[in-house]
Amino acid sequence: MPSESDLKDVNVSREDQRTADFSVRTRKRKADVVIFLQDPDEDLAQVEMTKKKQDDSQPSSNRDACTLPHMLIPTPDKDDDLGSPSFCSFMHQSFISARDSPLPVLGWANRDELWKNMINKEQKYMKDKLYMQRHPLLQPKMRAILLDWLMEVCEVYKLHRETFYLAQDFFDRFMSTQQNVVKTLLQLIGISSLFIAAKLEEIYPPKLHQFAYVTDGACTEEEILSMELIIMKALNWNLSPLTAVSWLNVYLQVAYLNEVYEMLLPQYPQQIFVQIAELLDLCILDVGCLEYTYGILAASALYHFSSCELMQRVSGYKLCDVEDCVKWMVPFALAIKEAGAQQ
Repeated sequence: MPSESDLKDVNVSREDQRTADFSVRTRKRKADVVIFLQDPDEDLAQVEMTKKKQDDSQPSSNRDACTLPHMLIPTPDKDDDLGSPSFCSFMHQSFISARDSPLPVLGWANRDELWKNMINKEQKYMKDKLYMQRHPLLQPKMRAILLDWLMEVCEVYKLHRETFYLAQDFFDRFMSTQQNVVKTLLQLIGISSLFIAAKLEEIYPPKLHQFAYVTDGACTEEEILSMELIIMKALNWNLSPLTAVSWLNVYLQVAYLNEVYEMLLPQYPQQIFVQIAELLDLCILDVGCLEYTYGILAASALYHFSSCELMQRVSGYKLCDVEDCVKWMVPFALAIKEAGAQQ
């Protein structure tokens, strides 16, 4: 468990702290069903920013130019307890491309406002891409092992893919707020993140004792509840990010629109979604994915299974925006395609 000085960053009372060491025991679980699609009705929450903080004018974009105008999106104000340099230094300001909205005309929302909210939300939920440097006792492979184990837990309890991606986001953002976390705490942080995600995403989430059970006794119910509160306070209760799978869902719906649509239910073949989502599943295990936003990760994965023209049309990105991510993703895409060819 982090020391008292470590936990002051998240302003947690001593009553919420339980100091004990627990060994990480990865438990390999097998499941008959490997792929589960996430719920199609993705709730796009309003971004908590006033109109005074938003630009009054939309920057114009040139479709023929690779260099796009940019908007400076200020980080929303944080509480005093989360205002320390260790927490805010990596989230002070961010530049994003002024992507054109690929959304169709919607009867239930203004497509430009909706798209702008989605872009702003992605910036609001930014994480520190170099947070592993603040945890010298951890190695990147430990993160990969933990996330792979969380995937297996999701398979065992038949949780949606979106639930896993929420847990992964909570874990990475929480670790971005901490320092010097020891490896014996990773399993507790991971299962607590999944516990939070399941309650948010699943209609019938597993019970608390079921989450404690899959840790083989490494984490008790009381410790999971305590860590749940620590994580949510560290994240300032911001628990509704647009994950990589959420962006992929949007891109594919736009790609398969027909004349009669409402953008409420998936209109694309499930097999297409599964293939691209498997690539994202593999990429998200690598610490290199922290270099890119979820929107870029989803667009790059779509690029490997479609075409550059389709990717640009449904995501609003130019090729130069995703070029680095596409190159980084090549080994993972080849592995997925080879595995699919052997089946």
